[in-house]
Amino acid sequence: MAAGSRAVSVLRRTLTLSPPRKPPRAAGQRRVQQQRCGAPPAPPPAAAPRLQPAAPGPLCPQDSLGCGLRTCYRYLNQTSRSFAAVIQALDGELRHAVCIFYLVLRALDTVEDDMSIPLDVKVPMLHEFHSHLYQPDWKYTESKEKDRQVLEDFPTISMEFRKLSKVYQDVISDICHKMGVGMAEFLEKKVDSQHEWDKYCHYVAGLVGIGLSRLFSASELEDSIVGQDTELANSMGLFLQKTNIIRDYLEDQMEGREFWPREVWSRYAKKLSDLAKPENIDVAVQCLNELITNALHHVPDVLTYLSRLKNQSVFNFCAIPQVMAIATLAACYNNQQVFRGVVKIRKGQAVTLMMDATNIQAVKAIMYQYVEEIYQKMPSTDPSCRRTQQAIAAVRAASLPAGPMASRHHYSPIYLSCAMLLAALSWQYLSTLSKATEEYVQAGDN
Repeated sequence: MAAGSRAVSVLRRTLTLSPPRKPPRAAGQRRVQQQRCGAPPAPPPAAAPRLQPAAPGPLCPQDSLGCGLRTCYRYLNQTSRSFAAVIQALDGELRHAVCIFYLVLRALDTVEDDMSIPLDVKVPMLHEFHSHLYQPDWKYTESKEKDRQVLEDFPTISMEFRKLSKVYQDVISDICHKMGVGMAEFLEKKVDSQHEWDKYCHYVAGLVGIGLSRLFSASELEDSIVGQDTELANSMGLFLQKTNIIRDYLEDQMEGREFWPREVWSRYAKKLSDLAKPENIDVAVQCLNELITNALHHVPDVLTYLSRLKNQSVFNFCAIPQVMAIATLAACYNNQQVFRGVVKIRKGQAVTLMMDATNIQAVKAIMYQYVEEIYQKMPSTDPSCRRTQQAIAAVRAASLPAGPMASRHHYSPIYLSCAMLLAALSWQYLSTLSKATEEYVQAGDN
């Protein structure tokens, strides 16, 4: 990214699907019927009884925590309400490890975002930030960012870090170090090639996926392969990051940031900002579709990763952002509104996705549904049409196992009974989830 421009807020883009601020809407947007390309769509998956999800765990009881840990959870709630909700539903000691992991990366992210820190100071800070985890008194009190409390009270965060088991400490410190180095690398350069796009997304999102996966395995709630297969974990992060970068084109342009790879957009315009001009809307949408096609290639890896998870709280934690991402891409595909205003998924739609994404078969059905929506919108004149068709075919193949697949809307009597019981006993929990979706979608009319 260019020097002097505000750095991207890593965790805001990575671990949630928080919406951009609402830019001005363009009036008079017209809808154009497009001819679809390629072969007819595959038949929908056959319905089968949906797997019964485990009951949601209670939110972390604050009165059972020490003073330092209570402070950390307070910071967590202040910096990301939606992420706090899903963290506090994790099981056992993993909950605290992920909380500290998030706050450490949030502090690192705050350093990167703070444009008041000169580059000759910021670059060494990013490189050395991981070492401050073992320095009880280190803190930074000159930040102007709204989340500066995680830097000003870093001694509390680092103290709780040092209380974690060594296996958790090693993961958090290692990821913090690698991420800091990557952030420093991209402070003064833009994303040119698609390879560099993958590299940037790896530093700010793939590493988060890798770190979380290693924490899952270290907790023994998941098998060792989950933490060892870094390629799949990286794809989990890249799919989320690319989705947010694609969706946030207009917001980033308004704030002087550029994350779309030059290798792609330069085939459609002389400058990335030219895509927002009304006279370039047709080529802008073609560029958008090409980037969405690129992101769709990660979906088979996402499904393979999720199929390995065996702990319900971990599965929910990982699956919800992924289904939000595929719904967002479907909404953005071939959509001129990406260059004119805000593209959002409806609040009710987000709540439904959060409640449905509780097992691998349901997630496969969700992925299948949204790639079929993309297929229905594919114009025959789009330059990426054939590549998009191939990407969709790969998702279809990953979503259609040899046996029957669960439908999102076919509930067994046992599940319905459990759902009725949970509705009566867990209203406060479900209300928290509903409120959390406000950070996944822009508030507005459904």
